[in-house]
Amino acid sequence: MTINFKGTTVYYQDEGQGSTVVLLHGFLENSTIWNSVKASLVKRYRVISIDLLGHGNTGCIGYVHTMEQMAEAVKAVLYWLKLRRVSFVGHSMGGYVALAYAEAYPDDVKGMVLANSTARADSQERKKNRDRAIELVKKDHRTFVRMGVSNLFRPKNRKVFSEEIKRLKKEALKTPLQGIVAALEGMKIRDDREILLHFTPFAKMMIIGKKDPVLKYEELIDQIENTSVKLIEFADGHMSFIENKAEFIEEINIFLKNT
Repeated sequence: MTINFKGTTVYYQDEGQGSTVVLLHGFLENSTIWNSVKASLVKRYRVISIDLLGHGNTGCIGYVHTMEQMAEAVKAVLYWLKLRRVSFVGHSMGGYVALAYAEAYPDDVKGMVLANSTARADSQERKKNRDRAIELVKKDHRTFVRMGVSNLFRPKNRKVFSEEIKRLKKEALKTPLQGIVAALEGMKIRDDREILLHFTPFAKMMIIGKKDPVLKYEELIDQIENTSVKLIEFADGHMSFIENKAEFIEEINIFLKNT
């Protein structure tokens, strides 16, 4: 299903019945990453999975896709479906979008799961890395995608999940060059939203991979100190919904049941 948003098409899927859960994928991903998670959730919930701007079957609206614009596109889908109080599960960049949504529409959020994500803005070092990535993407985005996907997994898991990695690469390669660059630019300039972990009334959970090659474990622990955020730690990398699939699905279900 699609809606029109600022002259482009936003693709979403709407399945199941009950309280609403919105699934937001990460960078170089699309809504297909949630297929196994969704299969469990639709038994109890109405599940909305959305292709974010420049990813999957959703078009681009510019050369920078800010997290606020992505959140606005999510809002447009939910407005079209006449949905207000929802829970979010956001993986990586999807978590940044969920936080931007919560800042803009705080009364609409019932719960939020940040999966392998952070509420902090990019450090100066990380911004430089984004700039380097943008240059690499412009020269050879296919190589960037192939390398980038594998590097999200804990090294010892790359063989174990070789078939899943192959599928992820195939989907990631569908992401247009403009979509890749626009997301990198948008993530680079995103606001710090750590304050939302401290002063928002809705239920929050953070899922962390101890061997996450993208996010620093100590920084994630630090930002949820003295908050009511529920912490779930797994032993593996950035792709908890694959590397720790059964436990990931179980924890999401427990969180939603208690939200």
